[in-house]
Amino acid sequence: MTVDFTARELDIMSVLWRLGASTVAEVREALASEGTVLAYNTVLTMLRILDEKGYVGHVEEGRAFRFHALVGKRAAGASALASTLNRLFEGSAEALVAQLVEE
Repeated sequence: MTVDFTARELDIMSVLWRLGASTVAEVREALASEGTVLAYNTVLTMLRILDEKGYVGHVEEGRAFRFHALVGKRAAGASALASTLNRLFEGSAEALVAQLVEE
């Protein structure tokens, strides 16, 4: 499974990986504490998009939903690395390692 997050989606996934299952309000609060202030509806929309993509799931909890990651951090990292390797280094692991050593 190829996992490709936008920057904002990755911010939200990072909260879910760190906190575990969370409500929209909890995700929004965690993002705000990190300096990313978003409207409640924005966070809700992003979580719904991630749900539709199959990256998160949810369970009903009263009138709210509690969202949880369906994609692990390690799997997302492996997918991002493979994508970077292919797009920036033409599939050459040697070029990637050389860049890392150089930096």
